[in-house]
Amino acid sequence: MPLSFLTADRAFEAPSESALPYDDRERWRRPYRLGPWRVGAAALVLLLASFVLFAAVLIALTGSLSSAGAVLTAGLVLIAGALRLLRMGVWVSGRGLRHVGFLVTRTAPWARVVSVRTVQQPVRWLGLPRTVQGQALVLVRKDRRAGDTPPLLTTHSLDFLSRPAAFDRAADTVEAWAAENHNH
Repeated sequence: MPLSFLTADRAFEAPSESALPYDDRERWRRPYRLGPWRVGAAALVLLLASFVLFAAVLIALTGSLSSAGAVLTAGLVLIAGALRLLRMGVWVSGRGLRHVGFLVTRTAPWARVVSVRTVQQPVRWLGLPRTVQGQALVLVRKDRRAGDTPPLLTTHSLDFLSRPAAFDRAADTVEAWAAENHNH
């Protein structure tokens, strides 16, 4: 059995008929790589969680099990938050487009998607209340007005800050998914 991830075999495969050559189009996938800001923030939260879990062990060894349980719960909440931070973003499949936020996930079937386009507008810097001028990938749905949904991707988010080429590639890929699935 060849290990294609360790060899160059995959580079010489014949191109697919589709503009988006993926094995399983029904599987949800993120059409871009995570940005260094998102990975760094999650790593710092996981580092903090390791200290909190170590503190829970020390508290449990000193005898206060109820306090250790509370600190253990706080550590587990930090781990869950870091994992959710890594899961945030835009996901696509043959069924639709999914925007995963920290607390809320919105899924739009392709039948309800009118367009996905890049616009120049004020965007939030790293998700904070401060806004700066940038680009955003916006979703226009049949059942909602254009301004009702938050932008899918922005040039100043955790994934694309200081990486305009990565934003352009990600926006183009999501737009290609929308164009390909809009015709079906």
